[in-house]
Amino acid sequence: MAPTVNTPGRALVFIGFMGAGKSSAAREIATVLGRRPVDVDRLVEQRMGCTIEQAFAARGEAWFREQEERTCVETLTAAGEGDVISLGGGAVQSTATRAALARHTVVLIDVDVGTAWLRASGRGRPLARDRSAFNELYASRESIYRELADAIVPGRERGTARSALPWLRTLQPGNRLLWATARSGSYPVLVGPGALELDPWPAAGRPFVVTDEAVGELHGDRLDAEIEIAIPPGEEYKTLATVESIARELARAGAAGDDHVVALGGGVVGDVAGFVASSYQRGIPVVQVPTTLVAMVDSAYGGKTGVDLPEGKNYVGAYHQPSGVLVDVRLLETLPPQERSAGCAEVIKTALISGGRLWERVRAGHFDDEETVLDCARTKLAAVAADERDSGRRQVLNLGHTVGHALETATGYSVLRHGEAVGLGLLAALRLSGLSDLRDEVRELLVTAGLPTRLEDAIDVDDVIAAQQRDKKRRGGSVPFVLVYGPGDVREGQAVDEGAIRAAVAELNP
Repeated sequence: MAPTVNTPGRALVFIGFMGAGKSSAAREIATVLGRRPVDVDRLVEQRMGCTIEQAFAARGEAWFREQEERTCVETLTAAGEGDVISLGGGAVQSTATRAALARHTVVLIDVDVGTAWLRASGRGRPLARDRSAFNELYASRESIYRELADAIVPGRERGTARSALPWLRTLQPGNRLLWATARSGSYPVLVGPGALELDPWPAAGRPFVVTDEAVGELHGDRLDAEIEIAIPPGEEYKTLATVESIARELARAGAAGDDHVVALGGGVVGDVAGFVASSYQRGIPVVQVPTTLVAMVDSAYGGKTGVDLPEGKNYVGAYHQPSGVLVDVRLLETLPPQERSAGCAEVIKTALISGGRLWERVRAGHFDDEETVLDCARTKLAAVAADERDSGRRQVLNLGHTVGHALETATGYSVLRHGEAVGLGLLAALRLSGLSDLRDEVRELLVTAGLPTRLEDAIDVDDVIAAQQRDKKRRGGSVPFVLVYGPGDVREGQAVDEGAIRAAVAELNP
């Protein structure tokens, strides 16, 4: 696909909290583009004839904000295609500035509050002197940044914005970009109605689409593929035999090491196609195009691929980060209601991990709109960026999955959808966490989403415990649990007594 340029008149404008690295990112991008970056903080200081710190001390914050707003509006009104601008952290509080941002491509340089404090405190910033007030200010601005952002780029490491530049330059109104980072690679995540037309395409060579028979019939013509390989739908086909079948079809079609796989489908297709890509000719790229809610909010990101064995779920697999993830939530319109409901369990799980805005949205019943999908993806990508190989923080994403996977294994992968099992696993985890009130609230959310809160047929608790003990996360003779201490406070590596696990599982029987 030929590269395009910004919509006429759209500048790249960097926003974010103090210490995020907005000015640095703007300088990097401007250097690549051969332009001179515009730092609005410096323009404001020129207008005032003093530093920001001096302005706060002499005339107060309100006067400074007036000068900042005038400078922002003038700069943004005059800006056009190819301009690169960085705003001060508090500039977005102005209604007039937010209105002036509307015709530009707004890039949020995103950092956690701890990193921001380390970078900003002790550097003459008047609003970075008291940690408690700093934290409150961060929380008050976070939702504004997210609402304005057309793109979100992590700010923990320098140079990330430069990697994202090809997609920042071509980002079209109505679509939003998340830049995913991991130790082994980074990639674009595009969410919006133009996702499947991402330009530039995130992988080189010829695309070989892997899908399932139902999805292929519905959406296969949305992609320009060399060939389409369709597998039967369902978890029971997430096997090594299916992997061999796909790999042999790729070989017969002449797929080479400089080609790539496109995974068009739900979690099963994404896991299987990703594993094929990780191993075919010792590894070729994969582009994930999720078509189910489970995949859009969870499984398409982070590079975990694999298949099941009779002995355990996802027992054979590899880490293989995608080259891109393309999310068009309109594809959910063709999803059967039961599958859409199943995805809500992963949404509730992610909201419990995230807390804050996402938890409040899900509590209000927003399970599958674009904002919720975007926030779920952002939450997962942050965990993966911190811990790609599941040795620490990423394990919180297993909330509800230890018992959930055991239920799937014990029932032969043919009774429960993955999301249904995860929902039941969440109830077990909340019982083990000792949070009865939160468990009741999650139970009601599951009911609202159309998910079961008990098994339809009784299951032998011993079978579930045996499957749980074979969990691939088992270390040192035991399987650690992820427990909840409150929305936004979820902790991995927690030891749980087997008797308590038995009681929590037994409670799921009818």
